[in-house]
Order: sequence, then C-alpha cells, then structure tokens
Amino acid sequence: MKKQINVGIVGYKFMGRAHSNAWKKAPLFFDTPSVPALKVACGRHQESLSEFAENWGWEETETDWPKLVNRPDIDIIDIALPQNLHYEVALAAAKAGKHIFCEKPLSMNSEQAAEMLKVCQENGVKHYLNHNYRRTPAVALAKKMIEEGKIGRIFHWRCAYQQDWIVDPAFPLTWQLKKETAKAGPQWDLNSHAVDLAHFLVGDIASVSALTSNFIKERPIADEAATGSLTGASKGDEMGEVTVEDAALMMVRFQNGAIGSFEATRFATGRKNRLTFEIYGSKGSLVFDLERMNELQYYSNEDATGEHGFRTILATESVHPYAGNWWPAGHIIGYEHAFVHAVVDFLKAIEEGTEIKPDFADGLKIIQVLEAGLRSAESGTEVKL
Repeated sequence: MKKQINVGIVGYKFMGRAHSNAWKKAPLFFDTPSVPALKVACGRHQESLSEFAENWGWEETETDWPKLVNRPDIDIIDIALPQNLHYEVALAAAKAGKHIFCEKPLSMNSEQAAEMLKVCQENGVKHYLNHNYRRTPAVALAKKMIEEGKIGRIFHWRCAYQQDWIVDPAFPLTWQLKKETAKAGPQWDLNSHAVDLAHFLVGDIASVSALTSNFIKERPIADEAATGSLTGASKGDEMGEVTVEDAALMMVRFQNGAIGSFEATRFATGRKNRLTFEIYGSKGSLVFDLERMNELQYYSNEDATGEHGFRTILATESVHPYAGNWWPAGHIIGYEHAFVHAVVDFLKAIEEGTEIKPDFADGLKIIQVLEAGLRSAESGTEVKL
C-alpha cells in the first residue's frame, strides 16, 4: 500500500473547497506516490467549519491555526486564506518543518515574500504557490510548443483578465476592496495570475509602465458573516471608502526583448472570469481563453501558401499534458482539474525531492512586478526591475 501523507488546511471557503476537491481526486485519477489524508480543517467559525469538514471529509477541525501547524502528525499545510494572512501562517509552517501548498497571491509585499522564501529554504520544506492556470492542458501545451520553437522568437504578449462582480455600486465593501486586507485590487488579485503566465511562457519582465483607476469611491459596509465567493451582503446604510483600484493596465518590456500588455479589471460588464492571452512570434502565434480552457489556437507561418489561418487545438488527447488521466478525447475538463494537477505534481516533488513551480521564488518575482506597476501608476513613470 502507498504511504499516507497528512494534510491540514487553513481556510474553508472558495479556495478551501477547490483545494479539498483536489486532495481527494488526485490519487483517484493519477498514480501519486502517496495518498493524501484530509486530516484537519482549520477556521475561525466552528459551526461553518464543522459543516465544511463534514461535507469534504476532513477528519478533525481546529480553530487555532498555530496548534494545527505544530501538530507532529501533519506533513503538509495548505494555506487557503486571503493574502494578508499568508505570511504568518507560512513562516510558522516552514519553521515547523511542514511542506506548504499556498494560494496566490503570495503575500502583501516583496519584503514578506522574500522572508517566506528564505525561511522555507532554511528549513528544507517544499513550497508551492498555486497559480493553477499553468496546469491546464492547453496552457501546458502552449509552453511545450514554445519550447519546441513552434512560434519562433516572441515579439508580443497581450493579456487581459476581466471580471464584473463589483460593477453594481451597491455591492458591499468586502475584504477584497480594502488595502489593509487585499493590498491592491485586480492589480494584485488578477494580474498576479497574468504575470505568472507571462513569466512561464515568455520570460522575466524588465520594466513596467502602468495606470490604475477607481470608478466607485464608496460602498456599503459589508456583513462579513454573509460574504461568500465574489458575493456579499451589506450591514445597512453605513458607507466605507474603497481603498484599492478597480482596474489596472500595465505595459512591460521583457528581458528577452519582447513587449507586452496586461489589463486587469472587475468592471468588464458581462465578463465573469475571462483570462485571455495572445503570444505573437516570428514563426507563429498562440491564443488562449480561460472561458474556453480546453482549446488552444495556433497560427503557423510554415503552413502552405493559401492555407494560413488560426487552427483550434482541442487539448483533450492523451498526448496532451495531464489530459490522458481523465476522459476520452473530446470529453472536456474544467476549472477544478488544474488544482488536481497541482496536487499531483506537489506530491511527486515531495517524494522525489525535486522542485515544483511556481514556488515562493516565483511568487517573489511576481510581487516585485505588481509593486512596480503600482509605483508606476502613482509616479506616472516607467519603473525598472
């Protein structure tokens, strides 16, 4: 029998459910080196925590996260919390010798990120940052095609991450809209994903020029107990100040000479979770849209004259990354599957002593780009990294 590896999760809402599903599904569909046991779920509110634990099969509950982190029977700490809470939990987990599976964005600033990385390295623990979109088969295929030279030298990166969940001015002032708990708005939350993909597919960023905008200055105070995943309820008529941006635009120069653009907004009416990128190279181009996540569009200059055009690759064949462990070709997968792929790779890295990407070093680089964007928007100048 495979050995058991015990997981403790801190946080039990949107990401807690997504992570729980991944820990459960990974050994069912993949030949993992160990079997994760959903040992302890940790959160502040016992009643809702107990309901979560029962629904998802966690054996025990805990409301004091330091007690969880220091339990000798826990091997992995899964941080499924808002970003303002990552730093303290990650440092304690690393010092306790626990491997860390952490939700994005990594931290509130680059100083925190650098210390989190340092402590993990000093204690020899695996540290994974869950930018899960890298592990969709279509994006992994794009990476493979780029490495094989299919699109040649890259000239342009164009990316947009668009949502619309706060267009209504009556939407309450949830934690995502306050600087002290979110650091920034879509520049932090959405562009962290976009920058990770750019680093993964194109390369490191050398400089940033950015602007941000705030469309609604005040919102009703939120009833935090009734706040869910991109939803919320207000307490009454009292208003509070929105202290993060509503939209951010960045232009960047990559170290390899390519140039790129990023749009991140929560005011793209009609767009629920649309993440798109376009990569244009000397030999061809690639286009991806998360709302059609099983598809990758590919244009090749090497097609015969008169036969040029974008073709759609349905990345569900057994030869495509991760896809062969799911369903027959043409039977699509969804949002939750990339979390499963992350768990599979994380367990393998622990067993084999290899690195897993993106890690906290990658997270630090992402935070540095996002900070440069905020400084550029404030100063109106290009900021070099």
